[in-house]
Amino acid sequence: MEPASFLMEPGGQGHGCSCPLGSWGPIPLPPSRTSGSQEGAGSQVTCRGQQEPEVPARPLAQGQQGAQCLGLVGRGSHLMAWARVCASCWRQLAEAVLFTPTGVGAEERTPLLGPAPASQSPTPSILRGPGTPNSGFFDPPSGFASSDPLSRGHREAGLSADSSSPWGPGAIGLSWPTAVLLADLERDARQGECALPGAATAGLAPLKPEASQSSSPGPTGCIRARVAAEAGTRHPGNAGADVESRLPGCHGHPETPEPRAGQLPTAPELPSVMLLNGDCPESLKKEEGAAEPPRENGLDEADPGDETTGQEVIVIQDTGFSVKILAPGIEPFSLQVSPQEMVQEIHQVLMDREDTCHRTCFSLHLDGNVLDHFSELRSVEGLQEGSVLRVVEEPYTVREARIHVRHVRDLLKSLDPSDAFNGVDCNSLSFLSVFTDGDLGDSGKRKKGLEMDPIDCTPPEYILPGSRERPLCPLQPQNRDWKPLQCLKVLTMSGWNPPPGNRKMHGDLMYLFVITAEDRQVSITASTRGFYLNQSTAYHFNPKPASPRFLSHSLVELLNQISPAFRKNFAVLQKKRVQRHPFERIATPFQVYSWTAPQAEHAMDCVRAEDAYTSRLGYEEHIPGQTRDWNEELQTTRELPRKNLPERLLRERAIFKVHSDFTAAATRGAMAVIDGNVMAINPSEETKMQMFIWNNIFFSLGFDVRDHYKDFGGDVAAYVAPTNDLNGVRTYNAVDVEGLYTLGTVVVDYRGYRVTAQSIIPGILERDQEQSVIYGSIDFGKTVVSHPRYLELLERTSRPLKILRHRVLNDRDEEVELCSSVECKGIIGNDGRHYILDLLRTFPPDLNFLPVPGEELPEECARAGFPRAHRHKLCCLRQELVDAFVEHRYLLFMKLAALQLMQQKASQLETPSSLENGGPSSLESKSEDPPGPEAGSEEEGSSASGLAKVKELAETIAADDGTADPRSREVIRNACKAVGSISSTAFDIRFNPDIFSPGVRFPESCQDEVRDQKQLLKDAAAFLLSCQIPGLVKDCVEHAVLPMDGATLAEVMRQRGINMRYLGKVLELVLRSPARHQLDHVYKIGIGELITRSAKHIFKTYLQGVELSGLSAAISHFLNCFLSSYPNPVAHLPADELVSKKRNKRRKNRPPGAADNTAWAVVTPQELWKDICQEAKNYFDFHLECETVDQAVETYGLQKITLLREISLKTGIQVLLKEYSFDSRHKPAFTEEDVLNIFPVVKHVNPKASDAFHFFQSGQAKVQQGFLKEGCELINEALNLFNNVYGAMHVETCACLRLLARLHYIMGDYAEALSNQQKAVLMSERVMGIEHPNTIQEYMHLALYCFASSQLSTALSLLYRARYLMLLVFGEDHPEMALLDNNIGLVLHGVMEYDLSLRFLENALAVSTKYHGPKALKVALSHHLVARVYESKAEFRSALQHEKEGYTIYKTQLGEDHEKTKESSEYLKCLTQQAVALQRTMNEIYRNGSSANIPPLKFTAPSMASVLEQLNVINGILFIPLSQKDLENLKAEVARRHQLQEASRNKDRAEEPMATEPAPAGAPEDLGSQPPAAKDPSPSVQG
Repeated sequence: MEPASFLMEPGGQGHGCSCPLGSWGPIPLPPSRTSGSQEGAGSQVTCRGQQEPEVPARPLAQGQQGAQCLGLVGRGSHLMAWARVCASCWRQLAEAVLFTPTGVGAEERTPLLGPAPASQSPTPSILRGPGTPNSGFFDPPSGFASSDPLSRGHREAGLSADSSSPWGPGAIGLSWPTAVLLADLERDARQGECALPGAATAGLAPLKPEASQSSSPGPTGCIRARVAAEAGTRHPGNAGADVESRLPGCHGHPETPEPRAGQLPTAPELPSVMLLNGDCPESLKKEEGAAEPPRENGLDEADPGDETTGQEVIVIQDTGFSVKILAPGIEPFSLQVSPQEMVQEIHQVLMDREDTCHRTCFSLHLDGNVLDHFSELRSVEGLQEGSVLRVVEEPYTVREARIHVRHVRDLLKSLDPSDAFNGVDCNSLSFLSVFTDGDLGDSGKRKKGLEMDPIDCTPPEYILPGSRERPLCPLQPQNRDWKPLQCLKVLTMSGWNPPPGNRKMHGDLMYLFVITAEDRQVSITASTRGFYLNQSTAYHFNPKPASPRFLSHSLVELLNQISPAFRKNFAVLQKKRVQRHPFERIATPFQVYSWTAPQAEHAMDCVRAEDAYTSRLGYEEHIPGQTRDWNEELQTTRELPRKNLPERLLRERAIFKVHSDFTAAATRGAMAVIDGNVMAINPSEETKMQMFIWNNIFFSLGFDVRDHYKDFGGDVAAYVAPTNDLNGVRTYNAVDVEGLYTLGTVVVDYRGYRVTAQSIIPGILERDQEQSVIYGSIDFGKTVVSHPRYLELLERTSRPLKILRHRVLNDRDEEVELCSSVECKGIIGNDGRHYILDLLRTFPPDLNFLPVPGEELPEECARAGFPRAHRHKLCCLRQELVDAFVEHRYLLFMKLAALQLMQQKASQLETPSSLENGGPSSLESKSEDPPGPEAGSEEEGSSASGLAKVKELAETIAADDGTADPRSREVIRNACKAVGSISSTAFDIRFNPDIFSPGVRFPESCQDEVRDQKQLLKDAAAFLLSCQIPGLVKDCVEHAVLPMDGATLAEVMRQRGINMRYLGKVLELVLRSPARHQLDHVYKIGIGELITRSAKHIFKTYLQGVELSGLSAAISHFLNCFLSSYPNPVAHLPADELVSKKRNKRRKNRPPGAADNTAWAVVTPQELWKDICQEAKNYFDFHLECETVDQAVETYGLQKITLLREISLKTGIQVLLKEYSFDSRHKPAFTEEDVLNIFPVVKHVNPKASDAFHFFQSGQAKVQQGFLKEGCELINEALNLFNNVYGAMHVETCACLRLLARLHYIMGDYAEALSNQQKAVLMSERVMGIEHPNTIQEYMHLALYCFASSQLSTALSLLYRARYLMLLVFGEDHPEMALLDNNIGLVLHGVMEYDLSLRFLENALAVSTKYHGPKALKVALSHHLVARVYESKAEFRSALQHEKEGYTIYKTQLGEDHEKTKESSEYLKCLTQQAVALQRTMNEIYRNGSSANIPPLKFTAPSMASVLEQLNVINGILFIPLSQKDLENLKAEVARRHQLQEASRNKDRAEEPMATEPAPAGAPEDLGSQPPAAKDPSPSVQG
């Protein structure tokens, strides 16, 4: 069978599919092995379903040569599929079940990370979970490099796991290579018990071998991993060898090949266990250290889904096979299939294959029998290896004909970027391919040998250091593929539709009108038998067939016959379509909008036109005859089971999918509401008060209707309430308590209005609100009701959310108990579910912005000028702040208690007997506990044990079993009191969200509690000012965080719990900071953010007064006033303004966006800037010193282009891509034509993939400890799970790919690093934006890996792109620019462009000196890099001068004896010798004239290796060379430590009388237990 010929490259437009959970966009392929057209024989993979690709392919593993196979794996004809096995049991299962291999000689193994033999043909096959029409792919046994823990051993033997390999649907599908027969399993499992080492402790249920095939449930059953694989061709060299005996050595078996020097084989079983059903073993949890979310309140609730016990392991054995496909008009071809696939998936493959993509209406026949679309292949009788499936064309129906036309349109538009520019259908832009000239994966092979053929290295003028020019056009370079190949001029529905009755009876379904590229106009009839030409013209209806009529079953075949241009161009187009990187075409989960777009011709598009005129609801939602019941879908997905990993994966995927669909629908609805396309449900009321229902979603506007928020700030409060509510929904969703439901909520800002979209509680519309609310208050605390079931449910959220259960008085002075704020309402829907809504005060109020008469704030607040009255009274603290505050108090609690214990200990010599009685006896064995991070200041030893004792003690007392002595209780009680804990026996801090709520009264009996709570809130407000903001500034000085634009600055603030309203305070602190110069970049970004946010506030109210016809004029006028130096721009009112004014007087209920005032037209730049400064003062309490845009630019060093980007992103404006003359004083910068569009700005919940995130954090922790291999495996695992939950495109997947790429790079696998990083860049462009700071960093990483792979010109163009983006986003004066310029300078040095190189390196030196101080080590390194270039130019005096500077820094910072100082000193000697030699030669010339006998001078071009070495250093990648002896010692040490740990852990288990709570994040356990030497000697990662 031709391995390369079968599966199609993914195509498809990701339209969402008909299965209930939907699925994702087409499937990513590893770039090094794409379509035949790129590399020749590479096989292509496709999603089976161009409509509903689900999870990205688990592509074949690729080694350096793209070799998808390994000589010793997977030649058997069997493949086991393991189902429902949690990851951590894998290793154990493997050891128990698999015998040690024999017969695999060492000579058959490949060296560590060496290229794998490419002898076997890749044979991809498809993995599917039942019921999901297309769930993704699996790699075949021949390329066995799955990211399962099992493949650890194999990967060491020369295989790199391809990163993008996601699993199938919920599948824990871990393929196991060669023949593992059920019999082997049964040998070990006869007794009915799982013969796993430590199986009992792992909580594994007995293995049930008999549950193999028979137990597989039907298509809707649980997810099972199904793996299919095909018997690969055998390795010719060992065809005789017995397949059974060729199991590769399991991880750590004696036969593992000897590692190369410098690569440490993984230590025996270092805690590389995976999560056992999400309940990760303690050792792992502790190692994550700070990565764990803080568990402050002593104990954490058990995770839902920890019941891991009743889980069974089912083993299914499945073999993939190939079938032959016979389609009309093309050669028969083979297709690899798996028994679990549905027939429908073969349809999808055919609809995407280049040669069959034009068919949509066909069925598959086997021996004359039609195969049912939705049946699994294994249920088809007689289907086996080599069966022939015939493609039989079916008669059309109207629906099929429409689908066909849509599909043809999609194929014609597949390279057209207009959907991405217009922000539709989750398309977004990517420009990477413009700079890499296509795919990077195979170019490594294409350009073997150092490409020293001349490279054009000259960057464009505007990229050079010191250039003032900031052009906009290069932001979106023209992609060659976008020059559309015109196949047709027009394809549209004919005006003669629908067919009259008499023609219906002849089989006419609809009529199309086509103008071919040759200008021939034809009318086409779509009939049940296919498409043919009829005799109608534009004005004359004649449905009779033309002659010849060219009846064809597909529209493409018909057009091929009547238009030669169509035939030629369509073929080229399809070739290009299948060549694009899949990540360029997969739909993103949420829409990303572009703030610039080129001028595009508007083309006729029958499908878009049809979508606009008919309600799209019917078609796109795919559920026959009804719109989606969003609430039901959102709640049902939350109710899915979550006991084990597969269940959780399925649940999280369902939740994520429904959320992204809901967000898209809500956004479309909100725009329709503001544009006036939706009828209000209360049309008689005033515009502001109207409410809307569309597509089962409820929409309301952000205005204060019926004076609901009168006491809180009126309309301003009504505007912020939805975002506060959304934050509440986000939080309760994250806590995820079973039985408690929140509404789907999306907040959309569009055209100056804020629209809240919510799913509808069943029955809420039929009854009055007063009757419905059975918990909480509808009038802010006057009438309050409670309900026991709600109290019980909310009580479960109170610990993670730190909410105090409390009592309030209602209007009849009765006490009512609540466990949330009073505004939080509980309503039981008609479906019997308990909903909570109005979560706007989930978190406690921020007292700095809530002046309360008679309440004094702490001194820190008063010093900073607080409390300040804000515009509304809904200011809350952020959840991050509450968590940080509680963690801070926890550390304080531990310190106080430790101090008291030590005083006690000093006062009496401790007798051992007090420890004997049960509880704390396990203390001694826990001596490995390192001190909490705070203990560093006190003397290490004693405080360490002190804190450990406190922890132990706190746990004992909390468990309250009477074991602790009274003095210890006293210690804990005092500490609790001091930190404000609500319990006196354990640390537990909670907030009462109703304190300081206007209108809420508390009973007399609670006065003490209320007083304590008030104090706690004051402390929290002071903590924000005294710890968090200074901490942020300190991090910025130390460059621990590097914000690059407004969005990243806001993110950095929010991570520390600092609300944006504190921005003025942050800037003041920056100004007062002693390191003011090193904070220049933060100050600039902060000022820019302050100005654009103030401008956004003004723009919002400005836009509300603009009617639709004046929108572009109004926006361009605003931008002129904001950014243009032109002193008096004039607004162009739409011509019919006066007419509409008269008419509008009579129209009471206009759509919200149709106000008729023209006040916006008289705004002047002076007024606008005055308002901006006023707004900055009022809102941020910051005094801006500027009256015009030019003053602002001058005073604060801002860039107008950056301000334009920031304001556009914040308000949703899209401007034309062109060069704007901002500084011209003769004409305004913007005209009406420059404003192309205004998009919504959408806020929504981001559901998380919890298990994946856990793996990712564990992987990061491993990497930081130096265990690269284990880290790499965990992160691969995380990548699979992320792909499983989010689909192929997501921010978190992007982070995963970046880290994987870095790890592969460090481990020397450049090809794999390149492939992963290419995906990371594409994903970052698509999901975050083409000029997002994250994308800029991804470009830099990719350039490094390109350079390492000898693709020098690509590396340079990527670095130039990164520098351009950085200039646009911020400007030149940023610490990150130093790194970028060092990279560019080094690469230019490597290609011997010395003068250019110096320009960049000297700029980097200047920037480093400014931001790190002249004495920093980074500056020394910069001096050294500059010196090297001067040496290459033979300018030794300059070289010496720079190297001396560097030497001085090293000497003062590191001392004489440090190796860096010695290196520098050596280099100085070398330079001096060269300088002397040169001088001698010159003197010789002077003396003897030109006849002098001159020895040739040795000027060496820098070697690529030395340049790469320097690149690694500046990018924070250090390689630590180790000798073989070091390795041996290290292994022995690690193994010894491991045994010790095991022993102590077992002892702990035996002695612990009670279940102690997991340690809080303050005291990670095993972090310190590795000796400093026990780092992986392979390179460590820094930065």
